[in-house]
Amino acid sequence: MKDIIVIFKYIDKYKWKYIAGILILFIVDFMNLYIPQFTGEITDGLESGTMDMHGVMFGIGKIVLVGLILALGRFGWRYYIFGSSRAIECELRNDLFAHLETLSMNYFNKNKTGDLMAHFTNDLNAIRMATGPAVITSFDAGIMTIMVLTKMILYVDLRLTLLAVIPLILLGVGGIYYGNAIEKRFDEKQQAFSELTDQVQESISGIRVIKAFVQERKELKEFAKANLKNKERNLRVVKLQAFIMPLLDILIGISSVITLLYGGYLTIQGDITIGRFIAFNQYINMLVWPMIATGDSITFFSQGIASIKRIQNIFNEKPEIYEEKYVKPVEQLNGKIEFKELSFRYTEENTEVLKQISLIVEQGNTLAILGRTGSGKTTIANLLLRLYNAPKGSILLDGYEIREIPLKTLRENIAYVPQDNFLFSDTLQNNIAFGSETKDLELVHKAAKEANIHENIMNFPLQYGTLVGERGVTLSGGQKQRSSIARALMKDAPILILDDALSAVDTNTEEQILTNLKENRKGKTTIIIAHRISTIQNADKILVLDSGIMAEYGTHEELLEKRGIYADMYEKQQLEKQLEAV
Repeated sequence: MKDIIVIFKYIDKYKWKYIAGILILFIVDFMNLYIPQFTGEITDGLESGTMDMHGVMFGIGKIVLVGLILALGRFGWRYYIFGSSRAIECELRNDLFAHLETLSMNYFNKNKTGDLMAHFTNDLNAIRMATGPAVITSFDAGIMTIMVLTKMILYVDLRLTLLAVIPLILLGVGGIYYGNAIEKRFDEKQQAFSELTDQVQESISGIRVIKAFVQERKELKEFAKANLKNKERNLRVVKLQAFIMPLLDILIGISSVITLLYGGYLTIQGDITIGRFIAFNQYINMLVWPMIATGDSITFFSQGIASIKRIQNIFNEKPEIYEEKYVKPVEQLNGKIEFKELSFRYTEENTEVLKQISLIVEQGNTLAILGRTGSGKTTIANLLLRLYNAPKGSILLDGYEIREIPLKTLRENIAYVPQDNFLFSDTLQNNIAFGSETKDLELVHKAAKEANIHENIMNFPLQYGTLVGERGVTLSGGQKQRSSIARALMKDAPILILDDALSAVDTNTEEQILTNLKENRKGKTTIIIAHRISTIQNADKILVLDSGIMAEYGTHEELLEKRGIYADMYEKQQLEKQLEAV
């Protein structure tokens, strides 16, 4: 029960609609019972000669009236119950997406995009079927069966009814096994669909790499393998579902044979009339739908439970990054940053990525971070944004321990340009204005000019209305970087972090962007992470990291005088420039 508790709060919200729908369903099923009775009465009246044409027309009129009530009632229960299931699906999808956005980076590092997408498609569809059609079929089957059996006993004959319903007992026993089996197989099917979705997502996202390395055949084989597994898992479900339908036909056939043999015998003996015998056959036919509905409801509920468990697993995930109880009402940051013996490892199993980092960045200063790949540069940016939690007391902003600052305030006051330069499949204007409260074109132009991308954009046919494609695929590497920088500058935050954000631009463009930053970010703190010394040599302070250790710290001139790692990197890069010039 704990595995499916997530669904109950949604059902409770729409309980009155469900109750209204079930009551209407009850009325529909109740009225349905009178059609065989009215048919039997007309038959007996005509046979005995006690009913004239007026009586026949009156009987037909009653059947037509019942038909109209059934039509209105069926619209009513569909509106209330199917409408509620659609609303639950919509709300559950919103809540699931909202919950995913609260989860920490570690969760997304461990779970693939394709698997998460499967939850939003197949799993939520299965839950909708369980909270809509399954509710209808189960209640309809139960109510209809009880009412029909009652009519068969009271209006026709108890003995005939008891014999005719023996197959229902077999159906109930088989339904328990069927439900457990279908739930297990459906879960396997969903897992296979997740793997297939992930395969497609990764292949499409990496299509340029696949083509560049001529790996189309390999990807096709991998896709065919995942697709075959998905097909086999689906067939396992279909085979089980296909088994239940012939079984229902057999049980229905047995009931019909019993009715014809024993019912015919009772009619010949005069224990029941021909009209009642005809009505009983109609009642037996009315039990066909409840028996089919029982199989459907078991299928829907079993698949729904499997999907609810998968969704519940996501809701059970707790974010590692959250608002602390001792958070303070900080609304604005000025930009002073202090690291106090900062050491960090991503998991207990990993080695330390950062070790005993201590320094202060005053408001309005520029800190440059330099180091070899894997030295911990990006980790510092991640910790400042609280994408991961640093040890308590190791990072202070404006004198506040970083966990004392509300997450919203923290991230609103930091503009960040990540290494991967992710752009949304949208217009350039919307991408640049993404982190800002306004999409004012003048402000977008200003940010783009500071990032030295404005002229490029104006040369595009649609200019700022240009769609950049998925992940900005239609732009060059340098254009994507500068668009990402413009997005950060548009935010105009007290703290700006550039994580290797100028690696794809030429030195002249880089120099122009750095000049613009110096002019437009006076009084604001900037952290520049880079590999090229030309990018960071004018910073107020430069931190050189080596395997997570604070190897060197100082100005450009001070570090050159030390003749250490920084000076060595500087000499090599100067030599590379000379070779390029030659």
